[in-house]
Amino acid sequence: MISAVNTISGAVETGGAQGVAAGLQPASGTAAGPMPFADLITDAVGQVNQLEDRAKAAVTGLMTGTGVDVHEAMIAAQKASMAFELALAVHNKAVQAYQSVMGMQF
Repeated sequence: MISAVNTISGAVETGGAQGVAAGLQPASGTAAGPMPFADLITDAVGQVNQLEDRAKAAVTGLMTGTGVDVHEAMIAAQKASMAFELALAVHNKAVQAYQSVMGMQF
């Protein structure tokens, strides 16, 4: 289970297939060393919010007729949707891993 979380978070950090598909890129100016998991999640949530804001602006621009093409609005909405789904998957895997650890008997 933890390997699944590491795989998903690694894809977000390195801009792997899932990260690129969702429009997530590693934060610029980050150190070459490994990023703490909490910082990684904070950056990912911030990027999801940015993608949602862009999608909202594109749809608003489409509805008001300010020069936004339909395909641009659809692409922005799909990127925001995929980014949210990735964040939700990471959340679910983290909760599942926490519950597994808490269920262990010592």
